[in-house]
Amino acid sequence: MKKESVEAFLKRDHKEDILKAAEGLRSVLRPTHLIHSGFFSAEHGCEVYLKPENLQVTGSYKIRGAYNKIMGLSPQEKERGVIAASAGNHAQGVSLSAQMLKIPATIVMPSTTPLLKISSAKARGAEVALHGDVFDDAYNKALAMKDETGACFIHPFDDYDIICGQGTAGLEILADLPDVDEILVPIGGGGLIAGISLIVKAMSPKTKVVGAVPVGAMSMKISIDEGQVTRLASVKTSAEGVAVKQPGELPFAIAKRHVDEIVTVTEKDIMEAVLLLLERHKLVSETAGAVSLAALKKRARPGKKVVCFISGGNIDMVTISSIINQGMISRGRIMCFSVELPDRPGQLVKVAQLLAENNANVIELEHNQFKAIDRYSNKVALEVTVETNGHEHIQQVLNVLEDNNFTVARIY
Repeated sequence: MKKESVEAFLKRDHKEDILKAAEGLRSVLRPTHLIHSGFFSAEHGCEVYLKPENLQVTGSYKIRGAYNKIMGLSPQEKERGVIAASAGNHAQGVSLSAQMLKIPATIVMPSTTPLLKISSAKARGAEVALHGDVFDDAYNKALAMKDETGACFIHPFDDYDIICGQGTAGLEILADLPDVDEILVPIGGGGLIAGISLIVKAMSPKTKVVGAVPVGAMSMKISIDEGQVTRLASVKTSAEGVAVKQPGELPFAIAKRHVDEIVTVTEKDIMEAVLLLLERHKLVSETAGAVSLAALKKRARPGKKVVCFISGGNIDMVTISSIINQGMISRGRIMCFSVELPDRPGQLVKVAQLLAENNANVIELEHNQFKAIDRYSNKVALEVTVETNGHEHIQQVLNVLEDNNFTVARIY
């Protein structure tokens, strides 16, 4: 976006524009009222609330900005249709919005996009064009198609109407919890936190708006630190929804003015958050959706009321299975170790008995004579995976085994 356009948008009456967007979205959105979390409140020593946009229409907040943008197009623009580049939640938001408003839509996706996402966009009436192997390829193709067809390009974040649509979520947070102290928001391109910060600072200036980014995708944080929009050479995170190399010009300008701080989270933090949301609240979150919750341990303060924005829940079953396993390992709920046993009867039973006495439930066990470190040592390798109850319990199990003269090597 050009500098003149950014400056013009910064001078707008943001509160009025977001209130107008909320009115237009009233019949479109599914209510996602705040959920108070007794578990996270107890774990972090503050009052924690969840904004469950994973329960929103299409499974993410993206419908807000997409519908607000497309709704505001001129009759001539609507007739020419819309085009977007996305392999994720933005594609679903644009597709459904266009379908609701009876406007033709084309979504350009990388050729590597899973079939489920392609079929979801098609089911909502959009035409899908596959191009390139990565998002940048699809994005450039969409821009070229826009020029060829005259369709209106719907940017995922660097657009004022998109930002105002996303800001309606902040309006709802303030309605549910007027005295909220802090709102934690995941950041990718910056459209969501830009919208939320605009309305929050207009209506509740004392409320802090804090961004959360994975350590492998810190484009907004680095841009803020350096004072200019900065493009990363690469991003690496499981949180695909926020894996953006460069934030938008307008979101950057808004974040620079209104976002109080940006904190980083690790992949371990994210996986723990996904696991705990599922286990404690029965809420399915995609990895990007749980980035704000992952940041909670860095922002929790006694007595504070904190809202964690759960931005989406679109995740495939294979991925969530892997993340749950990683999250359980991180929380000390699963432990795998190996031990060499003397190759004589009774040793396996002895290990099993020690595990049972210490409440470590065996999930998997492999007793393999050919895995001994030294084939001439007359020892047998045993690998055991057990269900445990936290890191202290793991240490207890390891200590007991070593006290009984077993040499243990922890695998994970």
